[in-house]
Amino acid sequence: MQALFDFLSQHVSADLAVFLVSMIPLIELRGSVILGTAIGMPWLRVLLISLIGNILPIPFILLLGEKIFAWLRHQPLLKGFAAWYENHLMNKSATIRKVSFLGLMMFVGIPLPGTGAWSGSCIAVLLSIPPKRAFPAVLCGILLAGVIMTIGSQGVASLISLF
Repeated sequence: MQALFDFLSQHVSADLAVFLVSMIPLIELRGSVILGTAIGMPWLRVLLISLIGNILPIPFILLLGEKIFAWLRHQPLLKGFAAWYENHLMNKSATIRKVSFLGLMMFVGIPLPGTGAWSGSCIAVLLSIPPKRAFPAVLCGILLAGVIMTIGSQGVASLISLF
């Protein structure tokens, strides 16, 4: 991950680096907020760029996810990964099934390993939650994650500056 941050910092602007990192599956907004804070960008700018970058892929995942999973299942090199990822997500889906909107929002919004907008959108696809129901829940989760990560990163940055 450090190599990715080093590469981005040498080859693209800070804004573009934060934007690109926010779009990477499993890193997403959680990583981009930390990156932007670490390089000294204003928190509001980091948050807005991270939100936009994290939201951008979600409609495509929700609309094309079924076709992408079907394609992955038929690719010799990727079918093992696709099966593992589907099982991994389905193991986390029990709560989402029970409470739908709130469950999906919390899954996306609480910054834990393996959660986030990409995983939440994929779970929505696997559970056949219609995109017009899933998108608002994922969007609210992204906003929640953004607030949590911004508050957390600003607090950590403030603590570091004391020493």
